[in-house]
Amino acid sequence: MTRPNVLLLYTDQQRADALGAAGNDQIHTPHLDELARRGSRCTNHFVQNPLCMPSRISMFSGRYPSSLGITHMGVPVPEDTATLATHLSGAGYHCANIGKLHFLPHANRDHRDPHPAYDFDQLQISEEPGVYEDAYWSWLSERSTGLGLRPSTPLPPARAIWNELMGSASAGTEPRDDYAQITPFELDDDLTHSAFVADQTIEYLSARRTGTPFFCVAGFFSPHAPYIVPQRFIDLYDCTLQPPEARSCGDTTVDLDRCRTATHGYYAAVSEVDHHVGRILTALDANGQRDDTIVVFTSDHGEWLGNQGRYAKGYPGDDPVTRVPFVVAGPRIENEHTIDHITEAVDLVPTILQACTVPVPDAVQGRSLLDTLRGTPPASTSPERNALTEGAGWKSLRTSSHRLLVHDDGTVLATSVATGHDVSHDESVVAGLTAELLTKLLAIERPLPRIFPY
Repeated sequence: MTRPNVLLLYTDQQRADALGAAGNDQIHTPHLDELARRGSRCTNHFVQNPLCMPSRISMFSGRYPSSLGITHMGVPVPEDTATLATHLSGAGYHCANIGKLHFLPHANRDHRDPHPAYDFDQLQISEEPGVYEDAYWSWLSERSTGLGLRPSTPLPPARAIWNELMGSASAGTEPRDDYAQITPFELDDDLTHSAFVADQTIEYLSARRTGTPFFCVAGFFSPHAPYIVPQRFIDLYDCTLQPPEARSCGDTTVDLDRCRTATHGYYAAVSEVDHHVGRILTALDANGQRDDTIVVFTSDHGEWLGNQGRYAKGYPGDDPVTRVPFVVAGPRIENEHTIDHITEAVDLVPTILQACTVPVPDAVQGRSLLDTLRGTPPASTSPERNALTEGAGWKSLRTSSHRLLVHDDGTVLATSVATGHDVSHDESVVAGLTAELLTKLLAIERPLPRIFPY
């Protein structure tokens, strides 16, 4: 049996409802909607941390953040960490990452220096568009010889601090406000970071038409703010746009104008990604690779986008920032199929390894979804699934009806998924959720094997 190729289309900060296939009739995502129609979509898919770095290595390793010791930002992933690339390369796959990876902090290093391989055979790393001298800059230089084209992207706040510490020329750059405005991309539409990821992915796919199977990650930065998007995608939306779930929370009042602006820019960025995903999928078809390739579309975490008056991502990991799209299409995957029970990002590794007939290491803590993706319903006796999200000093359990948030100081918060109301006063609900959390933690333990009785 020939092993399938694997193509992972990976966005940054895309919430689950930012997809037409998810029932959002305001957003324009025709290519992703078509991918969902010819595959399976998990409607309640949750990441294990609401921040980029810990969420990404958790998904790529199939392990929860606490088992990796990476529950917050700024922790470099140890180079010997076993990831999906490790397991697939050991089975003869050629592995590539194009675009964002974010296994290392990116604000305090020189991006011209070699990047650790992490068992990838090919790396074209670019963590933020137009900020660093990286693979995206090199790609732009090739397309603008003599012109010196560079997008004038504001620096991330941490990079501005680093430059000031190092005495670089751009010291003193003001931290950007990612949600204040939408900015049309100043160069040609085909020179954006999303275009770079798509172009290099298409080139990679063309080079891999024959030979060993491949695992390719197309790592998009969008729809992460700031919203610097070609005008034609901005023009897909107007001021009548209704922000998702925007509401006041406690003493916080939502600024609806700001929320509409952020939603407009966010949706425009998603639509640009959708356009380039369409280009990649067209190339896959043209190369004759579609029937031999498992295509996965997902994101590292979501976006508050005005929900509870908040923007960006992070604690306490409610649905807007932990529930993300998860679409799988390819050989033997059920078409036009939705899976409504809870699934987790750690499930990706065992699912792909099983589909590629590669043994799943015992250290992997996720559970394969392959049978479900192929249309087999869960057994009636299967326990209800839940999702664990972990941060520094807190853990959260999401069930079909509630979310439990537990802190290291003993503080506990239980909320109803249906209403968002605090139900911590209901002792029976809290007790049941606490027992479920403890059961989950026991189930995912992976003690080292003993080699002799003592």
